[in-house]
Amino acid sequence: MKAVHIVQGTAVPLDRSDVDTDQIIPSDWLKRVERTGF
Repeated sequence: MKAVHIVQGTAVPLDRSDVDTDQIIPSDWLKRVERTGF
């Protein structure tokens, strides 16, 4: 695996407490056996 040197993209601050991360990335997307795509 290669090291990550530069990450480009748009960041959005979530100015609130108790952020529900399941609304950002649903857990159905994280249920994989293989590591490709992560």
